[in-house]
Amino acid sequence: MDMNPANEARDMTKKLATLAEKYQCAIVLVGHMNKAAGNKAAYRGMGSIDFFAVARSVLLVGRVEGEANIRAVVQIKNNLAAFGHPKAFELSEDGFHWLGDYEITADEVLGGIAPKANKLEQAKRLLREVAETNNAMQSNEIFNLAEEQGISRRTLENAKKELSIRAKRINNSWYWELDKIKPE
Repeated sequence: MDMNPANEARDMTKKLATLAEKYQCAIVLVGHMNKAAGNKAAYRGMGSIDFFAVARSVLLVGRVEGEANIRAVVQIKNNLAAFGHPKAFELSEDGFHWLGDYEITADEVLGGIAPKANKLEQAKRLLREVAETNNAMQSNEIFNLAEEQGISRRTLENAKKELSIRAKRINNSWYWELDKIKPE
């Protein structure tokens, strides 16, 4: 069986579902992630997306960046109940030790997508940098700068709000008043 074509993967998962129902058991599939950095967790599994689609619950286990011995477990799909809170565990010479609840997202575990909080900080840093040389700037120019850095319009608007930046219409263009931004 080739696990990449959806039709072949679907045939296999249907057979597994029949076995699970017949024997009243859960089927556990263990997969590996591909190296496609930047993709959402659901699209990082090797093989067909059907493996993810047919599952009732999917857990992601991965390293915590900057912590050599700590791993996180994050639920990335759940059709049966409320999502569980991410957990962490430590691997040491003494063995395995649960650390309990852990504040981390699947995208942070995968390392391919910056956490929203970091994107917000990146947006605020951009606005502070622009403010160093401009008292005001046309909003479209700011949006273009943000887009070049991978910052969404919504994140930039949130940063604008947090920094109390006001918009002012001059003729037919909107400008952001940057002179009141305080440096970090």
